[in-house]
Amino acid sequence: MAEKSCSNQGCTKESCEGCPSKKTSFLVDQNIYSNVRHVIGVVSGKGGVGKSMVTATLANRMTEKGFRVGILDADITGPSIPKMYGLHGPAVADDNGIIPVVTENGIKVMSLNLLVPNEEDPVIWRGPVIANMVKQFWSDVIWGELDFLFVDMPPGTGDVPLTVFQSLPVEGIVIVSSPQDLVRMIVTKAFNMAKAMKIPVLGIVENYSYLVCPDCGKKISVFGESHIDEIAASLETEVLGKMPIDPSLASLADGGKFSGQKDTHLDAAVEKLYKLYRENPKDDEE
Repeated sequence: MAEKSCSNQGCTKESCEGCPSKKTSFLVDQNIYSNVRHVIGVVSGKGGVGKSMVTATLANRMTEKGFRVGILDADITGPSIPKMYGLHGPAVADDNGIIPVVTENGIKVMSLNLLVPNEEDPVIWRGPVIANMVKQFWSDVIWGELDFLFVDMPPGTGDVPLTVFQSLPVEGIVIVSSPQDLVRMIVTKAFNMAKAMKIPVLGIVENYSYLVCPDCGKKISVFGESHIDEIAASLETEVLGKMPIDPSLASLADGGKFSGQKDTHLDAAVEKLYKLYRENPKDDEE
């Protein structure tokens, strides 16, 4: 259908402000010293499913593939990415913006924990202040040249996910879940929010999917049998991986050594991202 246009052929940009036919965009301009090609959100319908673990794993994998990668930690009140990589602030700023801190494996990271004087101080802010901070992580941070920026969002469907979807050019999201009784409802909520915001869902990652017995190698379904395949099918999306409960990952994260993580469970997610890059390289864009 043709786009509706103003009937006044002599109108100007100024006179058209407020015209009902004018499209509204809430997108925030990225820092002029940044060129981020693909923004991928990592979301979950509830907390405690290992969303940051999946975010960091995807960032590590894409870095291993030779891509230039960053992580925007949008979980303002519960940031964990710096701790996982052993990063500490304060982040440095100059006249051009805030410079992200870089992990041992070359991932650029920005998080509130890299800006506050004491990492253990609580963030007691109202929603609008938190939302504005997320916008500043896009507009004020000098990301430089990045192929992928992963946005680690807080759980749920509240202010921050809404702000990210409206303010950043998110090309797709990865939904993180766990094999628990309420997973269908929770995944569906996250899926429906993305659908309402017209954000493509790249697929679902099931974390804590099983535990491998260290003695016999048997897979044990600690949280019950997984139904993620049928849930993904009902939503017409893909399962991008099933990550097990792995104590060694918790040890790496707690010790700030997550740069050394080696993953073999998210190959489908990596291929999906690689396909996105091949189909939309966004080279030499204005």
